[in-house]
Amino acid sequence: MQLYSKIIKPLLDSTIALVGLIVLSPLLVVLTIFLYWANDGKPFFLQPRPGRNGKVFRVVKFKTMNDKRAADGQLLPDEARLTPVGKFIRKTSLDELPQLLNVLKGDMSLVGPRPLLVEYLPLYNDLQWKRHNVKPGITGWAQVNGRNAVSWSERFAYDAYYVDNISFALDVKILRMTVLKVIQSEGISSASSVSMEKFTGNDPR
Repeated sequence: MQLYSKIIKPLLDSTIALVGLIVLSPLLVVLTIFLYWANDGKPFFLQPRPGRNGKVFRVVKFKTMNDKRAADGQLLPDEARLTPVGKFIRKTSLDELPQLLNVLKGDMSLVGPRPLLVEYLPLYNDLQWKRHNVKPGITGWAQVNGRNAVSWSERFAYDAYYVDNISFALDVKILRMTVLKVIQSEGISSASSVSMEKFTGNDPR
C-alpha cells in the first residue's frame, strides 16, 4: 500500500491529469466561453480548501451559480443562483474538470476524500480529521456512495474507510463507479438543497 500511495498513485495522477487536460481542452474552452457569458465574465470558481495534512490550497471548478444578491446585499439561495447552463454542467459533473489542474499541481488526487471548507477544520474530531491523511480527490468513496445525498456522519465514515483501505483496486473501482454515477446523475443534491448543507460539528466527539 505504501508503494502505491506514495509513488504509483502520484505518478498515475499527474500522467492522467496531463493527458486529460490535453484531450479535453476543446471541451474546456467551450464550457469556459458559455460560463463566461452566463456568469458575467466569471467562468471559474476558486476557493481555499484544505488538502493533505490540512494544508490550504485553491481549488478551481467551473462556476455554476451567479452572484445575484437580495436587496439587503445577501446572496440569493443556491437554487435561485443556479443558471441553466450551470445546472447542466453540475448535473453532468463537468464542473469538476478544471480540478485536473489541481491534480497536475500535486494539491489533489484523482481519487480521495473531497476537499471541504476551511472553516470546518476546527470542528473535526479524530475520525473526521483522518480524511486529511491523504490528498483530497476529484471523486472518492463517499461520492460513489451517495455524494451530497448522504449525511455528514456517513460521508466521514466513507472517507475514513478510504484512508484505511487505499489501494489501486479500490481507486479503479471508485473511478468505474464514478462514471456510472455521472451517467445516472445520482446524489448531486441533498434532500433539501442543490448542494450539501453546511457541516456544523454536531457529530459526537
